[in-house]
Amino acid sequence: MAIQLPFRFGGAESPAPLDGRARHSKMMEYDQPLVWSVLLLMLFGMVMVYSASIALPDSPKFAAYKNYYFVQRQAIFIGIAIVAAAVAFRVRIEDWQRAAPYLFIGTLVALVLVLIPGLGVNVNGGRRWLTLKVFQFQPSELMKLFIVLYAADYTVRKQEFMHRLSKGFAPMALAVAFVGLLLLLEPDLGAFGVIVCIAMGILFLGGVNAVWFGGIAGMLVLIFVTIIWLSPFRRARLFAYLNPWEEENALNKAYQLTHSLIAFGRGEIGGVGLGASVEKLHYLPEAHTDFLLAVIGEELGMIGVLVTIGMFYWIVKRAFDIGRQAIALDQTFAGLAAKGIGIWIGVQTFINMGVNLGLLPTKGLTLPLMSYGGTGIIINCVGLAILLRIDYENRVMMRGGRL
Repeated sequence: MAIQLPFRFGGAESPAPLDGRARHSKMMEYDQPLVWSVLLLMLFGMVMVYSASIALPDSPKFAAYKNYYFVQRQAIFIGIAIVAAAVAFRVRIEDWQRAAPYLFIGTLVALVLVLIPGLGVNVNGGRRWLTLKVFQFQPSELMKLFIVLYAADYTVRKQEFMHRLSKGFAPMALAVAFVGLLLLLEPDLGAFGVIVCIAMGILFLGGVNAVWFGGIAGMLVLIFVTIIWLSPFRRARLFAYLNPWEEENALNKAYQLTHSLIAFGRGEIGGVGLGASVEKLHYLPEAHTDFLLAVIGEELGMIGVLVTIGMFYWIVKRAFDIGRQAIALDQTFAGLAAKGIGIWIGVQTFINMGVNLGLLPTKGLTLPLMSYGGTGIIINCVGLAILLRIDYENRVMMRGGRL
């Protein structure tokens, strides 16, 4: 006779059948390698943020800050992120699904508030932040997570209409278009690009009509090209990216790119040593945020860059593996959400690294889990906590337990 005892983990109480098979199961209750990969990336990022920002107080712009100002705040952000992730992990996936439309609408409101003078904070020509007194909050980062949940929920609810334009694809396309309009008014083309990739990826995985998908994808490419062509500063950036070493470009629009490439060149295979970067000494702007990978490349060389790429690859791979397992267990929302989180982390990482390496035009996107910034770190951790929760619920179901 099987004995059932309740066990609690992460807020879910489930009767776990302790028959012979369950007693001898060596399945862990959560994905430990995934947790360690995330923690190591954040700690590695904190070390590199300290290295990249230690010389900033020497410049007039940051003269009032101490040498450890940025790493100290990054450590606080990581602490808050871990607490937020622990809270997010305790929420059941079905509760996230029920809340998805409301979270999406609430973030839309925040994106509108950013554009209101007096509420939105203008930094470097972009109005992308709301001030929370202690730190500035960036709603576009929150939208990256909630578009994952909303698109996954929408695909499940509209599954029978996914092959029809009017009731399937069009409503989601309009929602994403409205988000894009708000982001372009900030302006934040990079965040819009990531959000479009997330939404389109989830719809594709959810079985949207291939003809409509291809048509809309082509239209989106045309829209992005048009936006860049009609915007003088974006067009100038694109042309500078195509020929960064031309004297006029190297000293102007391609200044960041050329110094990023110089950093990678100096690093060669093994790097010049931790803390020994020259480019971070006021040559490479935003070295602790958008161009953190360039500092890694200079100080730790190709080896450091490949290790970083490998860790991100592992996280994205596990997200798709977890999503595939959830779908096999008939948890379609959970499966699409897990894969959506993988798309989000993968696409943003690819764009950031592509910009640093000169493979893509310069765009202001941070390296997930590593670059300096409060909102990004916190939202990344919450998203990955949801991924861990999906994996945990998969394991409970495979054991024969109930959620």
